[in-house]
Amino acid sequence: MLRSRRRQVGWGLLALVLTGTGWRAHAATDLQDDPLAIRAKGSPSAPVTVFEMSDFQCPYCRRHALETFPIIEREYLATGKVRWVFINFPLVDLHRNALPAAEVAMCAARQKAFWPIHDLLYATQPDWSGLDDPGPFFMELADSAKVNRVQLRTCLEGEETLPQIRADAEGSSRAGATRTPTFYIEGGLLVGAHPIAVFRTVLDSIYQAKTSGGDGRQRR
Repeated sequence: MLRSRRRQVGWGLLALVLTGTGWRAHAATDLQDDPLAIRAKGSPSAPVTVFEMSDFQCPYCRRHALETFPIIEREYLATGKVRWVFINFPLVDLHRNALPAAEVAMCAARQKAFWPIHDLLYATQPDWSGLDDPGPFFMELADSAKVNRVQLRTCLEGEETLPQIRADAEGSSRAGATRTPTFYIEGGLLVGAHPIAVFRTVLDSIYQAKTSGGDGRQRR
C-alpha cells in the first residue's frame, strides 16, 4: 500500500513514493481495456508488476536490456510471477535521438512489434545514437522487425504517439524518477541498472509478501 511519505522498506532498496501516474496492473488482455498491454510482457494476472522507466539512448538502460532483462524474463515473467511494462522516459536534454527512438517503438507497437523494435534499438544503440538523422536507420530496423513501412511512416509523420510518450514522461516524473533506468515496483522505486542479484532480492521479497498470508504460508 502506498504511503504519502517516504520510508525505507524491509529489503532496504526501495523507497515508497507518492504517485499520480495512473499506472495500474490490469487483468485485461484487450488493448482497449489495458492500453499498456502493447508494451507489456508477462501474465496480466501476475502478482507483481514492474514499470520500467527508460530511455532508448541511455547506455545504462541498454546494459539492463541486454544483460539483466533476459534473465528476469526467464525467471520471473515466463513463470508468471511478474508482469513488466515499459514506460518511455526520454531524457531529451541529454539524448537528442531518444525521443525519435521512442516514437519508432510506439508506432511499431501499433503493429504489435514493440518488443522486437525495443530489442533492436538497444542492440544497435551505438550505431544510431550519434546520427544527425536517425530516421533512415530506424526504417532499416523496422524492416528487420517486419514492420509495415507505410504504416510506420504515417504514424511518425503524424506524430501520433507523441501524446503517449509525453504522458509517460510526466508520469515518470510524478512517480519520482529523475534518471534512467528507474523501476516502479508495487509502490516503490529502484533506481539504476542493477545486476540480477539485486533484482532477485527485490522481486523475491515482494512476490513472497504478495502471495503469502499473514502466517507466512503460501496462498493457494
